[in-house]
Amino acid sequence: MASNPTKIALISVTNKNGVIDFAKGLAKLSFKILSTGGTAKLLRDAGISVTEVADWTKSPEVLGGRVKTLHPMIHGGILADRTVASHINDMERMGWTGIDVVAVNLYDFAGEAQSKNLILDKAIEFIDVGGPTMLRAAAKNHLYCLPVIDPTDYNDVLKQYHDGSPTPQFRRLLASKVFAATAAYDNMIAKFFAGALTTTAPADSWPQEKIQSLQLQGALRYGENSHQKAAFYSFSDSPKEGLGAAQFLQGKDLSYNNYIDLDAASAIVADLSPVPSMTIVKHTNPCATAQSQTLSPQDLFALALSGDPKCAFGGIVASNIPINEQAAHAMNEIFLECVIAPDYSPEALAIFSAKKNLRVLKSNAVLKVGQVKESTVQWRSINGGMLAQTADAVTQKPTSWTCVTKAKPTEEMLAELSFAMTLCKHVKSNAILVAAGQKSIGVGAGQMSRVDSARFALEKAVELGHNVKGAVMASDAFFPFRDTVDTAAKFGIAAIVQPGGSLRDQESIDAANENGLVMMMTHARHFKH
Repeated sequence: MASNPTKIALISVTNKNGVIDFAKGLAKLSFKILSTGGTAKLLRDAGISVTEVADWTKSPEVLGGRVKTLHPMIHGGILADRTVASHINDMERMGWTGIDVVAVNLYDFAGEAQSKNLILDKAIEFIDVGGPTMLRAAAKNHLYCLPVIDPTDYNDVLKQYHDGSPTPQFRRLLASKVFAATAAYDNMIAKFFAGALTTTAPADSWPQEKIQSLQLQGALRYGENSHQKAAFYSFSDSPKEGLGAAQFLQGKDLSYNNYIDLDAASAIVADLSPVPSMTIVKHTNPCATAQSQTLSPQDLFALALSGDPKCAFGGIVASNIPINEQAAHAMNEIFLECVIAPDYSPEALAIFSAKKNLRVLKSNAVLKVGQVKESTVQWRSINGGMLAQTADAVTQKPTSWTCVTKAKPTEEMLAELSFAMTLCKHVKSNAILVAAGQKSIGVGAGQMSRVDSARFALEKAVELGHNVKGAVMASDAFFPFRDTVDTAAKFGIAAIVQPGGSLRDQESIDAANENGLVMMMTHARHFKH
């Protein structure tokens, strides 16, 4: 069996895309086709001569189809090294023939079990056993049995055989794809099993080993700076969501920074949902944001933009409502890098098309359904490892806050404070946000001193012509000293919301009482590093 007189290809696929043309191409190259079940029927109905694996092995499918290809004749044919005399002797003694191509892809566990939230007992029926076994065997013996898991490789396989025989480099490439794919498949199933154990696992437990399966979505224009390379990967072991599921409608290719800002902007308007909201983000911070139950899209954008029209230049716009023609006209009047929304009118897209470089994306990530859950794990790389944390999914509930001052808030003031703290949660620490009329009018982000953040936000609001008197202020963490409250009072701030928890809380409360301010404590910090 050093060289099969007739080459043999075993084809058994879940993803039927292109398989008929692939099998026809192999048949033209004088391959004998082995197959199973639905794939065999599909090929036979297309006029391709097919031998069922059960007929080849003289062993019927058993256990309801769980055992079809798990047979020594199949795996001997896949694993035989055709340069080893003992392998050749064993094959001849057993009357087995070498298999030259294994074209297999796996049961759609993600689509059938994971996305349908099947219970474990039902989900296990979509765990492929024979497929990974054959593929791993072929990948191990790739110099003699070509493993093909990706339908996009079908044409290249046919070309390689048409030109003589697949090169060792091509064989290694396909083998590496198989091992990557089967590892991702096993990881997806492991995650499903882990999810089934969450009710019995300690609430603060973390897995001892974590394998993250990622799929390349494409190279990016560049990284944080033009001399850095960058790429976008989606999680291959779970359904696409967020920006991984966004539709890119027009514009220049996205950069690393674009994705970071789009993610930040989407999270803000998702957090503000279901109230119609728009935000303009620069360097992950919301420089201009507004919400309204009554305004049209164009007026809502105008309200947001009025918060800080200077910093909005070159920003990223996110909206949790569809963009209409008038809103698109308004957005086109300033330079923007990207716009992301759940939908667009045809007229809006036609208007945006006049700006060829403007990136326009359609995504549900801007809606409440796209908001992160408390169980969502966020990953961040550092030198030498990865950090993991559950997402900051705390929503603002003024009814659970504590009023610590003599002055008490009105319902309207509580709504304003809730808006301000929701937005402040998305600002880089130390974060201070000033709001009035359901829009941001001053933002202090990333300062090393909280009072400096407050001073910057308030002075910025005044510089932009906003009336700070009667506005509200939110802080992402407690005040270490009373100086921030005193500064807010000098500018006319009427109410402050902060987590509380400082050893000097009483000093800040005293400062608020001395100046007639309302102070609410949320008991939940929102650092964002």
